[in-house]
Amino acid sequence: MSVEREVARGEPMTSAANVVEVRIAAEPAQLAVMRAVVGDLAMRADYDIDSIADLRLAVDEACSSLIRLAAPASTLVCRFRSDGDALSVTAEVPSDDAFGPRKDTFSWRVLSALADVVSTSVESDPAAADGSHLVRIELTKGRTAHV
Repeated sequence: MSVEREVARGEPMTSAANVVEVRIAAEPAQLAVMRAVVGDLAMRADYDIDSIADLRLAVDEACSSLIRLAAPASTLVCRFRSDGDALSVTAEVPSDDAFGPRKDTFSWRVLSALADVVSTSVESDPAAADGSHLVRIELTKGRTAHV
């Protein structure tokens, strides 16, 4: 597992201090790491308890879906970006599957209910010569206004 602050690849309008990248083996036993990271980041961004729980579950669902599609011995990469009142997560994994996660499953419904915005994409992996794909799930959850 490695945790890195993204410095050079950040979007132009995004401060590198607001992006955290975590790389783990694409194995179910490693999911606790992603849940802990997103929980900590949401807590530091002053999310309420329910939103923190929602984010942990959403990241768990997204990463679980990607791990099921992951190529053998691959790495799951998550980028967590905090910007103002929202926390965005981009999770991606190399896969032999060109179709990505199914959107007609209970898992996708749970993911969609827990996050404000959820999307998925599949693209050819430019780093691989074997024709594999990079499967990505992106989600965003806004911070609930405090009363």
